[in-house]
Amino acid sequence: MTLLITGGLGFIGSAVVRRLLSTTDEVVVNLDCRTYAASPESLGAWLGHPRHVHLEADICDAAAVRAAFAQHRPSRVMHLAAESHVDRSIDGPAAFIRTNVVGTQVLLEAAREYWSALDGPAKDAFRFHHVSTDEVFGSLDSRDDKPFDEHTRYDPRSPYSASKAASDHLVRAWQHTYGLPTFVSNTTNNYGPWQFPEKLIPLVTLNALEGRPLPVYGDGSNIRDWIHVEDHAEALCLALFRGQPGATYCLGPRQERTNLEVVRAICATLDRLRPDPAGPRERLITFVRDRPGHDFRYAMDPSGAEAALGWRAKHDFESGLAQTIAWYLDNEAWWRPIREKRYAGQRLGGVAA
Repeated sequence: MTLLITGGLGFIGSAVVRRLLSTTDEVVVNLDCRTYAASPESLGAWLGHPRHVHLEADICDAAAVRAAFAQHRPSRVMHLAAESHVDRSIDGPAAFIRTNVVGTQVLLEAAREYWSALDGPAKDAFRFHHVSTDEVFGSLDSRDDKPFDEHTRYDPRSPYSASKAASDHLVRAWQHTYGLPTFVSNTTNNYGPWQFPEKLIPLVTLNALEGRPLPVYGDGSNIRDWIHVEDHAEALCLALFRGQPGATYCLGPRQERTNLEVVRAICATLDRLRPDPAGPRERLITFVRDRPGHDFRYAMDPSGAEAALGWRAKHDFESGLAQTIAWYLDNEAWWRPIREKRYAGQRLGGVAA
């Protein structure tokens, strides 16, 4: 069996590829155009494994995508390739529309053309798994609001979430109109090793190590539910093989924290693992102008997915965060060149509302 994974050099995608290669006998075709956030190092020895094929191609390149299907003849597809940082979508929404919307349409059309030519068991077994976010559901206005689930209506608020909502709708439309056997999974904020340091946890960790200000948007009261990337990868791989056409799987760990609580936990963990002679790192916390249109709270009810997939998140946030921070402490050779050449930790998404 051959599996086609898009975005397999990204943070979540690489965790999926590592898991598939280490727990199955499948051939993994990794279609990734190596954007700024791609990290081939995250695959380690798996990068050159005989069951791993890297295709450097853009999902918006219809000819290249069709060729990937024709040459490798996948039995299942997991679509992870996406522009994913909200702040970057505020600064430059066009790239998000191109990759997340147009790219998904290109991939769906190539998959439909390929699937339509299959017959018998191969056609019946084919699946197209689209990986999405909880941000498509909009914002919960209080701590008491019911978490999102498979029946929550869409209400995206940022260019990023709007582009992902559009791609979700396309995936479902191709299933409803053409019969292409697709399904969608939505998840919460991911964290863990190899995450590009524009996201909150690695950004704050590295700034704290360097004694730089730790930016917290607004008053830090915005709430997110944090899932370890290895837990998410496990759920995605289970869904790839067990997911049913037309279904939605909401994946989350039930571990909500305010942004300020996360930043303080990072400071406390670093103070324990690598004390700063200048004093506790909470002194570096700096409240900055809020993100335009900042959603207050995201939370997911994963009960349906847990029952359907036989899965439950294993990492608790405190131990998962400690493991993640320890990884960054031990892997400066990976993140230092990124900070020096690709992203130095500057504010993104600062366009006025």
